[in-house]
Order: sequence, then C-alpha cells, then structure tokens
Amino acid sequence: MCLAVPGRVLDIGEKDGTRMATVDFGGVVKEVCLEYLPDLQVGEYTIVHVGFALQRLDEESARQTLQLFEQLGMLQEEFADPWERAAAEAGVDSWPFANDVAEQPAMDAVREAQQ
Repeated sequence: MCLAVPGRVLDIGEKDGTRMATVDFGGVVKEVCLEYLPDLQVGEYTIVHVGFALQRLDEESARQTLQLFEQLGMLQEEFADPWERAAAEAGVDSWPFANDVAEQPAMDAVREAQQ
C-alpha cells in the first residue's frame, strides 16, 4: 500500500537542481521533492506521496493523522525495511546484515516507533 503521509519539514536544500526537503514522518526521516510546493518552509507540515510534497497541512491535522497511522500499524507498513519485515515474519530476531546498512539511524528510528 502506498499512503499519502503527513510530515514536518526539517531542512530545505537543492539536489541536482531540484528543491528538496528532509521531512520527519513521526520519527522516520526521508528526502522529499518540493517542486509542487516551492514556497514550503522549514517547520511547516506537508502531505507526501511517493516522495513528493503535495499539500501544506496544519500541525494538529498532521499529528492526528500520524497518530492514527501509527495505531493502525500503517507507518510500519509504509516505512519498514522489507528485508527486516521478512526476517520478522520468518521468526528471525533481526536481519543478519542490518549492521551493514548505511542508513542505520533511520532503521533505529523505525525500530523505536515499533516499540
């Protein structure tokens, strides 16, 4: 499933000529394209779908939606590492190469969100 998920803009920059943002989705941080919302600012909330910020959102609506998604397990489904999920479904405690992953802090944030 692919959701439109609310997130808070942490940082804005440019990558290969494209306006990009670092966005926090309740503890999971991802890079997002801002071409559809060129005036979005740090600290604002946006709805993101397939890596694109699509709409500005107020903070309360964003928090309520993130909380609901978390309760329903939808954030885990959307952001979890598929290899780690497969290992968990197979009854293995952790993916054997988890420590080799370059984005270890992001994986740690996902694990904390799961608990």
